[in-house]
Amino acid sequence: MCSFEELNWPVDGISMEGWWDGLPYPLYDMRPQGYLGRTFARQHYAELEISPDPRQWSDDDVLHILTRAGWDASGNLILGEGALQRWQADFLNPAPGIAEADQADAYATLAQEVAALGVAGGSAGGEFPKFTALRTLADAHTEHVIVKFSGELMPGATQRWSDLLVCEHLASLHIARLPGVSSARSRILQGRNRTFLESERFDRVGRHGRIPLVSLESVNGHLLGLDGSDWRMPARRLVQLKALDASEMEAVLRMWWFGKLIANSDMHMGNLSFIPDAGMFRIAPSYDMLPMAYAPLPGGELPVVTPQFTLAPPSELEAWREACECAVAFWSQAGADDRISASFRVVCRENGGIVQGMREKIAHH
Repeated sequence: MCSFEELNWPVDGISMEGWWDGLPYPLYDMRPQGYLGRTFARQHYAELEISPDPRQWSDDDVLHILTRAGWDASGNLILGEGALQRWQADFLNPAPGIAEADQADAYATLAQEVAALGVAGGSAGGEFPKFTALRTLADAHTEHVIVKFSGELMPGATQRWSDLLVCEHLASLHIARLPGVSSARSRILQGRNRTFLESERFDRVGRHGRIPLVSLESVNGHLLGLDGSDWRMPARRLVQLKALDASEMEAVLRMWWFGKLIANSDMHMGNLSFIPDAGMFRIAPSYDMLPMAYAPLPGGELPVVTPQFTLAPPSELEAWREACECAVAFWSQAGADDRISASFRVVCRENGGIVQGMREKIAHH
C-alpha cells in the first residue's frame, strides 16, 4: 500500500507520533449506525448506559459499545474480551437459523417488533427500516442476512417503498453483469402484507467466517480528506497512491454511471466499500443501489420526478456505455415485474425508453 509520506501523514502538529485523538478509522464503520444503529440504541441504551440517540455518542461511547456488544459488527474485527466471549459462545453453541419455510412469517414478526420500537428516521426520512437475521437456505454463502422491509402495503408511500425494494433486488442482478463488479445476493419475500428484501452479508462466510470491510467514507475521511460525495475523486486519488488498482477504478466508474442511469440520488461515500487485500483496497460487492429519486418525501407524499440522465465525459464514455446497457435491461425488467405497482412499472418503462434513446444516439456518433 502507499506510504504515509505519500498520504502526507502524520499531519504536522496533529499526529506527529502517528496517534490520533479518535478511534482508528476501520472502527468507525463498526459502530451501530443508520436505522440499525437507532434500533440498537433504543433496545440497549439502559443496559449499556449510553444515550438512546446515536448522534450523542462520543468515541468513548462507541468503544464501550463495541467491546461489550460489538461481536457481530461490520467487517472482521472483534474488539474487547466481552464481545469476543459473545462470539465464542455462538461458535460453540450456534442458535439455529430461521428455516426456509418459516422465513416470510418470521420476517413479518421481526418487522412488527422493530416497528413497535418507534425508531425515528426510517422510511419517511429516506431510509428503509431493516433488521439483521440468521436464516438457513440451500446454496447460501452465509446464514447472515440484512432484511429491509416496507410498511404494510397500501396505495401511496408504503407501496412505493415496496416497489423500490423490488427495484433494489433487480438492480443488484443487473449491476453484477458489469465487468469487475459484484453485488450482494438478494431475494424478495412477501408476508403479512409487507415486502422484504433479504440480502446476504458479504462480510460473512458461512456461519462464523468474517471478511474485512471499510467504507469509502472512512477511507476518505481519515486518509484523503476530500470534499463532496462523488465516488470518483477519492477513487482516483487512491489509484495515484497505489492503494487501488486501475482496473478497480474502472469498476467504480461503471458502478457510478449505472447508479446515475437508474436514478439513484443517494450515492454517498458510505454506499461504496472496500475489502483490504494484500496491501491494497478491492471493491466490495455493490449495495444500496436503487432509484432513490423516486423515494417518498418525508411527509409521505410521492415526488414528481423529472429524470436527469446525463452523458459521461469522454474519458469515462466506455464505462458509461457498459453501464447504460445494464441500466436499459434493469428498467426493462422492472417495467415488466408484476411485484411492482402498475403505475411505477409505467415510470420504469418510460425511463428505459429515455436511457435506450441516449444509448442509440451515442452508438451513431
